[in-house]
Amino acid sequence: MPALHPDGHREAEEVPAPQLRPPFARLSSRVPEIGALELFLSVARFGSLGQAAREHGISQPAAGSRIRNLERVLGLALIERSAAGSRLTPEGAMVEQWAREVVRAAAGLDAAAAALRAQHERRLRIAASMTVAEYLIPGWLTELHARRPRATVALQVTNSTEVARLVASDAADIGFIEGPEMPEGLQCQVVGHDRLRLVVAPGHPWARRRHPVGAADVATTALVAREPGSGTRETVEAVLAEHGPLAGPLVELSSTTAIKAAVEAGVGPAILSSLAVAAELADGRLVGVEMAGMELNRVLRAVWPAGRRLTGVLRDVVAVARSGGRQPGRVQSSA
Repeated sequence: MPALHPDGHREAEEVPAPQLRPPFARLSSRVPEIGALELFLSVARFGSLGQAAREHGISQPAAGSRIRNLERVLGLALIERSAAGSRLTPEGAMVEQWAREVVRAAAGLDAAAAALRAQHERRLRIAASMTVAEYLIPGWLTELHARRPRATVALQVTNSTEVARLVASDAADIGFIEGPEMPEGLQCQVVGHDRLRLVVAPGHPWARRRHPVGAADVATTALVAREPGSGTRETVEAVLAEHGPLAGPLVELSSTTAIKAAVEAGVGPAILSSLAVAAELADGRLVGVEMAGMELNRVLRAVWPAGRRLTGVLRDVVAVARSGGRQPGRVQSSA
């Protein structure tokens, strides 16, 4: 039989330390919450339910309720309450030892997870279409650095189709794309809108037109164009296809800078982002031509894997993109 204390209480029988369950075993319904164990340990340390309640920022009745619920879950009386304070029962003394190990392990898990989050948030992998990367990302990164000065950014610049592939394969944390179609398997948020402009060299016949060029005329004209997979090209072809059979591209080039140089040299017309041609239109190197019967506006989107929540630096970079960041020629906000 269990021995008696001098004060008449029975000592608990010797109970072997609990054996750890294999990691694949399901926990029983009698496993208490970590917060309740922390509160119990505070009561054991102070010998006072009131002091423990104050340490945890809750009322004494709330603390008492949580301790009673802990005893109900475990099926054990853990604390004896009296006018002199609160003291552990023999069973409570043994539970205290095990609870310390549980809370210590939980604190270790929390610290390790925090370290992983910090490591992840210090390095952000962005994939962006060329227009977004060249004309918007620099301003966004200035604002992002003000919010998160310790974050480092690795930027991959490619066309919208490849951006979607990089994000879907986890080679990038987040992507920014243009174009009319939303890639499958990704979530998105609209961060802005962009207008496409028809541009020609000053010596091109369209530069002297007094009236807009008709949509059918543009559709049947061979243009200096981006490579397949470009968001700009997909948007242009989707709109022009509604106005007749499309002429094949006059030249395919893989960068906006190369296209602008070709148009300026008189190779032929092109349709490009208003962001990309603003400087050339302002100084007369290119001439903007109005188009009749069609609107060439497109959506700019942030994309990330379906089912993943935007947290930390990812949430911040999308917020910065939606606000336009710090640049003089902001994209039109979607807000």
